[in-house]
Amino acid sequence: MIETVVSVGLPVDENLVVKKNRLQPETLSGQERRICIVTGIHGDELEGQYVCYELIRRIEAEKEKLKGIVDIYPAINPLGIDSITRGIPMFDLDMNRIFPGSLTDGALSEYVAARVVEDMDGADMAVDIHASNIYLREIPQVRVNERTARELVPYAKLVNCDYVWVHSASTVLEATLAYSLNSRGVKTLVVEMGVGMRITKEYGNQLIDGIFNLMIELGIWDSKERPAVKEPIISTDHEVGFVNADVSGLFIPCVEHWKDIKKGALLGQIVDPLTGRVEQEVLSPMDGMVFTLREYPIVVSGSLIARVLGGEYHE
Repeated sequence: MIETVVSVGLPVDENLVVKKNRLQPETLSGQERRICIVTGIHGDELEGQYVCYELIRRIEAEKEKLKGIVDIYPAINPLGIDSITRGIPMFDLDMNRIFPGSLTDGALSEYVAARVVEDMDGADMAVDIHASNIYLREIPQVRVNERTARELVPYAKLVNCDYVWVHSASTVLEATLAYSLNSRGVKTLVVEMGVGMRITKEYGNQLIDGIFNLMIELGIWDSKERPAVKEPIISTDHEVGFVNADVSGLFIPCVEHWKDIKKGALLGQIVDPLTGRVEQEVLSPMDGMVFTLREYPIVVSGSLIARVLGGEYHE
């Protein structure tokens, strides 16, 4: 059932419209649990679009197994998706920095944000799906604030991601959708995977299996057979090494994503196409695994090349 969450008039006879697809059993008891699947906050992050499509397709194919409510929001920032823009066009705003918004005192974008939060309020669970930007490729991962880690990590382990990154409280952004929902009692997981402006079906299918596993755990999906899900590595901030470019040039990687690497091992080279010289050999800062890797090859001094998960992994 397609529903309009919010519709706001734009200056020249157009509307900004956010819609959702509600999937639910034919008869309701009033006690059903509800999960929200959210994506499209950033218009250049498209990995979640495939997840929404395929999740709806699979639920509709076995609708008799649906015992709860699944609300799917494919495009929270529809203008951004239409224009392939990360933020909200015209307003030059990152939509994930204006939640919970305001119904009375804010601009158009804040009103939209407030209506979205209002619509999701009361849900039992939410999964907020993001991709990386066009420059980096991320393995499927769940990012959790350490303030909510005790409550959320058990759910994060269910969604079939490779890695759960527990962020320190000092890095928390209180104006995000996830923070706003968690503060209202809607348990919200932030998933990041893939690359900007692309769809990685392998990652999408991996997460979809995890969402079904989560829905089974919540009693929203009735299936005797649970999908096989990965046991994620769980780490904290101090176990992540950041690798940045020291020079400008063309980055040529020589490692693969999510592979073991030793401290001092070669991650790749930054080369000069004009002179044919190697300007920098990019080395790993620690023993570990590469979970973020540069996708877009042009770099300048300071560009993020990779993130390496090091230290002893723990649960």
